[in-house]
Amino acid sequence: MPTADEPGKPHERPVLEPIRVLRPRNTDALAALFREMTELTGDPENAEGYESVPLPRPEARTREIPPVPPNPPVPPIPPVPPVRRPGGSGIRRGAVAAGAVLAAALVGFGCALLLPDGGRESTDRTLPAAPPTAAAPQAGPDGSGTLREGAAGPEVTDLQQRLRRIPNVYDDGATDGRYGPVLTEAVARFQLWYGIRGDESGVYGDDTRRDLESRTG
Repeated sequence: MPTADEPGKPHERPVLEPIRVLRPRNTDALAALFREMTELTGDPENAEGYESVPLPRPEARTREIPPVPPNPPVPPIPPVPPVRRPGGSGIRRGAVAAGAVLAAALVGFGCALLLPDGGRESTDRTLPAAPPTAAAPQAGPDGSGTLREGAAGPEVTDLQQRLRRIPNVYDDGATDGRYGPVLTEAVARFQLWYGIRGDESGVYGDDTRRDLESRTG
C-alpha cells in the first residue's frame, strides 16, 4: 500500500502530462460524396445512369366537373283520409236489437209471475192436446230428404229394401222402417265400398240416394 509522504520532504514522483491521441480522418468516402453531388448538380445530361423525365402539365391532369342540376321540386303529400272501422253501425244495431229482446223477455217474465194459478189451470184445461204425428224424414245439411239415425217411416223401409239388394251390405237386415244403428252401419259400409263422399258417413243424403237408386233400379 502507498504510504503518506513525510512532512518537509519534496515530492519525488514524476509529473504526468496529458497525452493527446490523434486519429487520421477517412476523407475518401467524403470526397466521393462531394464528387457525386457535383456531377448531379453540374450537368445532369452528362451524368451516368440518369435521364431527364418531362413533367406533366397541371392543365392535363385537371378536368372541369359539370355543374350538378338542381333537385326537382317534391310534390306535396295528400292528406290521409280518416280510417273508419267497418261494421260500426252493424255492431250498434246488434246491441240495440239485443237490448230490445232482453226487455221483451223481462216483460214477459213479469207478466207470467203476475198471472194467478187459477188462470193458468184454466188455460191448461182449455187447450187441446196435439195429436201424435208420424215421424217425418229429418232435413239435414245434405238435402231436404236426408235420413239419419232416429228417423222412421216408409222412406226408411224403401232404403232397407234397396240395401238388401246390394251384396254383403245389409244381408238379412230388418225392413221395419226404423233407422237404427245397424242401418247406419250398412249405409256407411255402402258409402265406403262405392266411394260416395258427398254425404256424411252413415247418413242417407242426396248423393247416397242417387247412387243407390241407380244401382237398384
